[in-house]
Amino acid sequence: MAFATKRLGKELKKLHESLPPGIELVSAEDFQDWLLDIRVLDANPLYLNQTYRLKFKFSAQYPIEPPEVVFVNTKDRPIPMHPHIYSNGIICLDLLGSQGWTPIQNVESICMSLQSMLTGNSKNERPEGDQQFVANNRRRPRDIDFYYHDNTV
Repeated sequence: MAFATKRLGKELKKLHESLPPGIELVSAEDFQDWLLDIRVLDANPLYLNQTYRLKFKFSAQYPIEPPEVVFVNTKDRPIPMHPHIYSNGIICLDLLGSQGWTPIQNVESICMSLQSMLTGNSKNERPEGDQQFVANNRRRPRDIDFYYHDNTV
């Protein structure tokens, strides 16, 4: 965990100094679980005036392996509607899987990628099979083998 802690310490210091617009650090009490809020900055009507909460869970292998990142549903932070975001907050994004992840990525770049993913979306829908997936999935997000077939949303 020493390498992960060192890397996360550097990331946390940078996040405290400056964050891109629409990204806010909510809590980072340790080097295992962090909460960040993101907002879409353009006028996309699907996400206008909405703020979404992300939970980052880091393993001892970070940044060699990606963090587990999910949207969290709270009273004032809904899970965004998107064809790649399940209603339980699990995100289907190659960047968050072992195939698309590189250690060059970090918490800030993940948040910006998710902002961009929301910004470009025009479909007010969940992924195909959302209800069945949410009802039956018992695996952690990092253990799910998603099939990435639609780069248009």
